Amino acid sequence: MKKLIAESIGTFWLVLGGCGSAVLAAAFPELGIGFVGVSLAFGLTVVTMAYAIGHISGCHLNPAVSVGLWMGGRFDGKDLLPYIGAQIVGAILGAGVLYLIASGKAGFEVGGFASNGYGEHSPGGYSMTAALICEIVMTFMFLIIILGATHSKAPKGMAGLAIGLGLTLIHLISIPVTNTSVNPARSISQALFAQGWALEQLWLFIVAPIVGALLAGLVYKFMSPED
Repeated sequence: MKKLIAESIGTFWLVLGGCGSAVLAAAFPELGIGFVGVSLAFGLTVVTMAYAIGHISGCHLNPAVSVGLWMGGRFDGKDLLPYIGAQIVGAILGAGVLYLIASGKAGFEVGGFASNGYGEHSPGGYSMTAALICEIVMTFMFLIIILGATHSKAPKGMAGLAIGLGLTLIHLISIPVTNTSVNPARSISQALFAQGWALEQLWLFIVAPIVGALLAGLVYKFMSPED
């Protein structure tokens, strides 16, 4: 139970910190943090939680991460569904708090609410195919970073920083394409509060990260299995 509570709190912080920066601060007149600021915000949520709850739950914060670690032989399958449930609950709570804060401003319109999208709902107008490829590849690389940084032969104490910086880089690359998911829980939580199109396109941001994570788990297990 402690592990599940930790995963919920961590995913709550990831959504509130990352998506919150996008909704509240990214386009603030003259002082907005832009794509770079949002990318850093997502990375910082992971870094801070890695050191806050990593020793409790492993700090997955992401169903794709849990799936990838399971495929890579690093995570017990019996804990997979409970972890995913806890992550989704935490993400929805984070999005709910963000909605309460954002709606406190006069004239608030929910809009996309930092949801992920493709086609006309992609920040840069990228196609569904481009979005699918991007999300699979970005999640694949994210899991390669995680599996490598947390390997028994990796330098100790640096995993949280490497993973957080990896997520920052992923956002710097892919925000223009899909608004960056690589995390089904993050996508689900925002889509529940956004305009209807977000739920219609949500399937891609569940399927693609899971596919990327599974592939990464297989590849890294082959390259460097834990003895």
